[in-house]
Amino acid sequence: MLKLYPDLFKINIKFSLSLPKELKRMLNHYLCQMLSQKQKVIIVGPAFPLRGGIANFNEALCRAMNTSGIDAKIISFSLQYPGFLFPGKTQYDTGKGPQDIIIETKINSINPLNWLRVARQIKQEQPDYVVFRYWLPFMGPCLGTIVKQIKKGTKIKTIAILDNLIPHEKRFGDIAFTKYFVKHCDGFIAMSASVLNDLQSFVITNKKTFLPHPIYDIFGEKASKAEALKHLHLDSNDKHILFFGFIRKYKGLDLLLEAMADARIRQIGLKLIVAGEYYEDAAYYNTIISKNNLENSVILKTEFIPSEEVRYYFCAADMVAQPYRTATQSGVTQIAYHFEKPMLVTNVGGLPEIVPHNKVGYVTEVSSKAIADAIVDFYVNDKEELFTQNTIIEKQRFKWSSFVQGVQDLFEKIVQQDK
Repeated sequence: MLKLYPDLFKINIKFSLSLPKELKRMLNHYLCQMLSQKQKVIIVGPAFPLRGGIANFNEALCRAMNTSGIDAKIISFSLQYPGFLFPGKTQYDTGKGPQDIIIETKINSINPLNWLRVARQIKQEQPDYVVFRYWLPFMGPCLGTIVKQIKKGTKIKTIAILDNLIPHEKRFGDIAFTKYFVKHCDGFIAMSASVLNDLQSFVITNKKTFLPHPIYDIFGEKASKAEALKHLHLDSNDKHILFFGFIRKYKGLDLLLEAMADARIRQIGLKLIVAGEYYEDAAYYNTIISKNNLENSVILKTEFIPSEEVRYYFCAADMVAQPYRTATQSGVTQIAYHFEKPMLVTNVGGLPEIVPHNKVGYVTEVSSKAIADAIVDFYVNDKEELFTQNTIIEKQRFKWSSFVQGVQDLFEKIVQQDK
C-alpha cells in the first residue's frame, strides 16, 4: 500500500520535525488508517468465460490492483451481446479461466431489472470506487443505468475506462447512448489522446487522464523464432509478418494484402500470417488474394487463436502489422511489445503515440503503397535486430503498476474536488 501513496510518506518524512504536534499526530493517524484498510474496487466489464482483448485487459487490471494492495474483483456479463448482434462464431472462451482473481458473472446487457439488481449489490458491498469499461455505445443504457443507480445516496466514485466514444462502425443511437453513460460518471481514463479529445464532445471536465494501454503479459514467455515456426509448421527459410486479431474493414487487412502484391515484396519472398477470426464476409479478402495470385504468400489461420497459442504466432513473425483505417488504441501493439517484436502501424488514432517511427517500427500513411514501402525498407535495410532491441527499452513505459497508480491518482483527484 505504501507505493500507492508515495507523496504522503514523503511529506511525513520531510516535515515531521517542523509540523505542530497536533497536526503531526493527525497526519500519522491518517496514514495508519490507510495502511490498515485495503481499498475496495469493483471492475465492471467483460471477463472469463467471455473472450477477447477487453476481457484479457480487465483480468490483468484486477490482478495488478490486487498485487498493489487493493481488494479488487470483476463483475462481468452473463449476457454480453444477443446472438444476432455478435459477428463472430462464439463469445466464449473454452480454455481454463484465471484462478487468482474473483470474477462474478452477473450482468444481462438487455434486462433493465437485472441492471437494478447489479447496482443494488454493488451499493451493498460499498466499494471505494467502481471502474466501468466502456467500449461500445450498445452498452450505454446498461452501464449508464448501473452507474446512475450506484450513485444514488452513496459516496461511491465511478471511473470509466474509455476504449472508444465514437465507434469505428457507426450506428443509430450511438451518440445518445454514450451521452447517457458519460454524464453519470465521476472521472475518465482514455488510453489514447484521440479518445481524450473526443470526450470534450460529451462532457467538459478536468477529472480525466491519459494512461497508455499496458503490456499484455498473459500469453506466456517468449519463444525462440525457430521453436515458434516449428510449432506452427512454417518453413524456417521464409520471412513472415503477422496480422493478428479479428478481421473487420477498419483494420485494413485489404490494404496489407494489396501491399503483398507489390513486385518488390514478391522478390523478398515474404509470407503474411493472418491469425484471427473473420467478423465479416471472408469473400472480399479471398477475392483480393485470388486476383493478385497471393495464394502461396498468405497463410490463413482465420479462427479464434487460443491464449496458449498466441505466443507462437507473435514469436514466429519478423514484424507485426496493423494497417488500420481508424483506431484509438490497440492491445495488439502491447502483445507485440511483450514479445519484443517490431511493428508497422498506420498514422491513425493513438497508434503513433505507442509505436515511435523508425525506432521500434514504422508509422505509415493509410495506403498499400506506404505499407509496402515500409516492409521493403525493413527487409532491405535489415532493421529487425535494431527495432527488436528498441522494443526492449520502449516497453518499460507500459507497466501495469504505472496504470494502477494512474487510476489511483485520478480517484484521489475526484475525492479532493468533490469535498
